[in-house]
Amino acid sequence: MGLVYKTMVCIIGLIAGISGAFMLLPMICAFYYHDQEAAQIFGLTGVLSLVIGFLIYKFMPRSRHSMHSRDAYLIVFAAWITVSIIGAVPYYLSGEVTSICDALFESVAGFTTTGATALGESHFSEPFILWKAITHWLGAMGILIFVITVLPTMGPGGQRIVAAESPGAGLSATSPRSKDLAKLLYLIYSTLTLAEFLMLYFGSDMGPFEALINSLGSISTAGLTFHPSGVAYYDSVYVEVVLSVFTLLASINFLLFIYLIKRNFNHIKRSYELRAYLAFIAVTTLLITADLTSTEAYQTFGASLRHAFFTVTSFMTTSGLVLSDYNTWPTFSKMILFTMLFMGGCVASTSGSIKMLRILVVLRLIKRGFFKKLHPRSVKAVKLGDNNINSAMVSSVTSFVALYFATFLIGSAVLAIGGSDLETAMGAAASLLSTTGASFGDIGASGNYSLFSGPLKLFMCMLMLIGRLEMYTVFLIFLPSFWNPNRVRTG
Repeated sequence: MGLVYKTMVCIIGLIAGISGAFMLLPMICAFYYHDQEAAQIFGLTGVLSLVIGFLIYKFMPRSRHSMHSRDAYLIVFAAWITVSIIGAVPYYLSGEVTSICDALFESVAGFTTTGATALGESHFSEPFILWKAITHWLGAMGILIFVITVLPTMGPGGQRIVAAESPGAGLSATSPRSKDLAKLLYLIYSTLTLAEFLMLYFGSDMGPFEALINSLGSISTAGLTFHPSGVAYYDSVYVEVVLSVFTLLASINFLLFIYLIKRNFNHIKRSYELRAYLAFIAVTTLLITADLTSTEAYQTFGASLRHAFFTVTSFMTTSGLVLSDYNTWPTFSKMILFTMLFMGGCVASTSGSIKMLRILVVLRLIKRGFFKKLHPRSVKAVKLGDNNINSAMVSSVTSFVALYFATFLIGSAVLAIGGSDLETAMGAAASLLSTTGASFGDIGASGNYSLFSGPLKLFMCMLMLIGRLEMYTVFLIFLPSFWNPNRVRTG
């Protein structure tokens, strides 16, 4: 059964065109700020991408064969590689980035919503900040899910693409058509973005551009802020609360918003994952607050609670927003934060990492294991709340978690070969896989990865893509059986 290459090329052409169209926004921004060089860069790159992509989509004939799962996985992988390369062009032409590896790192970090940079202390001008914020916003919900909302029709293929790009969504059942679901998700996403923008613009001293950047950077759980010093620049409890609340909203299952719109409150109340997620944030916030207070890291209990809540929210939502240098905190608090790099938000959200639902399934599986040791003949199902988890889902979750930690260990080892100490190497691998960006050791809270060599930055780009696409989409491409499914070994 061959792959539908013609259809894939058509979709890639459309994606290139959409990427070029969005580049016209920073071009307009460059004209506004009288940055002629940036205007030329985004104008040239954007128009070329738009024209070439449109011509490919318009004139490339579609495949007559229907789309299957293998096609969807390949399309997703090729699409993300395509947008990453196109997105890197403006960075490389800007002169701020001195190598192709750095430009690609910035682009991949943008689309995967990883709050990381390879530029050290340098800071981009407004058009390039806007471009990175746009890549965050597009990448958070999935570039191909956006494409499905603008395609006339994708048929069953659209559903397969959604499943391949956002596999975690399948853990929470919903059955609208893929195109309708994609439109509704982006409508909710856009509404939340607008609401946050209005609250930041009218409720603080931010200008419209500044409020826009901070909104795009936080609702995508990417952690991008307008000022290099991060959220600490504002020294405002109001700003911190708004950013925390909207990153939390973006990190919960977006299907719950659909239930909210339909006034199906029982589904929301019965969401075991949401209750566990919020409870974990509350407990860890109190633990870190107590630790910071007992060690007198901050002068008052209120200050300890303020910094603890914001940082816990940042790590759990994988936004990587920075309020203070948590590397100076007590070891106990840093261990809790490091653990959070492996947890993340809820499934079907903009956050990264393993996700809370998978963590809960693994914990329930461990609990059942202890029960079976005491009662070996008993039959006990794995349950979340009142719902039984079938064996296929349990197998899928345990395989995912095992693969995630194996990737983390291999990634840590590769980064350690480059000369990094244990804390830096393990922190970087965990942070990039979870698409958080902020890390420990030499990288620090700012997510500065400039200390790594070019080849290691390319490797880190792959880690970010693996984390964003939730493991299988990337690894499947490299299996021999993927390219020759008729020769599948058994046993």
